[in-house]
Amino acid sequence: PPALGTLPRDPQPDTPPVHVRSDRAALARHGLPAGQAAATLETVLLGRAVGQIIDGQMSVPLVLRYPPDDLADLDDIWQMRLDMPAGARVPLGSLADIAEDRGPNLIGRENGERRIIVSANVAGRDLGSVVGDVRQRVAAGLALPDGYRVEYGGQFEAEIAAERLLLGLGLGAVAGIFLILFSAFRSARDALIVMINLPLALIGGVAGVFLADGVLSMASLIGFIALFGIATRNGIMLVAHIRRLRTEEGVADVRAAVAQGSIDRLVPILMTALSTGLALLPVALAFDTPGSEIHAPLAMVVVCGLVTSTALNMFVVPAAYWAAVRDRSSLL
Repeated sequence: PPALGTLPRDPQPDTPPVHVRSDRAALARHGLPAGQAAATLETVLLGRAVGQIIDGQMSVPLVLRYPPDDLADLDDIWQMRLDMPAGARVPLGSLADIAEDRGPNLIGRENGERRIIVSANVAGRDLGSVVGDVRQRVAAGLALPDGYRVEYGGQFEAEIAAERLLLGLGLGAVAGIFLILFSAFRSARDALIVMINLPLALIGGVAGVFLADGVLSMASLIGFIALFGIATRNGIMLVAHIRRLRTEEGVADVRAAVAQGSIDRLVPILMTALSTGLALLPVALAFDTPGSEIHAPLAMVVVCGLVTSTALNMFVVPAAYWAAVRDRSSLL
């Protein structure tokens, strides 16, 4: 389970309010109306302005109330005397129930409604799955009274929005890659053959996510987009050379053109993949280093994706090209 710790963004220190509930029967026995008793108690505890003091240009209200030191605890309040209409002076404790309670120091409001925030940090798991578990457990184990509701907000909302944006950009990138390939090769078949590298790279990228921490983070999604571009470049190098062998250098046999093109482009493809992979390898291996939370997942996805893409590109793409054109003389 994740480690959750409270983050008091809206601290709520308790304040000790004193509740005084009048005993109407006792007040009636002494002939004191409850409203008059409440007004007297308000004057004693909170104060009541009875006049003004003019000091030069300043006007200071004159407030009547008990000294705060005389009401320091519940016993003092209990012993406070009230004048009865018959002339007796009766302790407040015999006329009311006095109790100390606990209440919030501040009541936050939003859109005309009361609000209190409960926040936490997450360790050991991704934020999205933790929020999902919290939603399920709160829904299953918390019965809210009428007028209450629970709303979830915070960093995970921005993460969900960013994931949707990156997913849309990723799909747009794939569509853009296909359109560019189609315009370059003038062949939908060859464009699709080049794009076979994308699932080949995806295999290693997914393995990289699990080798890192098993969390599909924002950095990992960016790494997949970068990986698709690199993998597509290697496929372009191979397919373009095979086409040139057939159209410009006169290699009529498809099998021979595919074999020669694969051999000719083996070193360039390995060089481009190794240069990128070796440059990112130190970043990928420094996964537990502080400050590498963004770079390491991205690098791990790219490095692992390049391994599978480069290794399978030299076998799957030539085989797919030969299977697609061996019975056709046209490149269309």
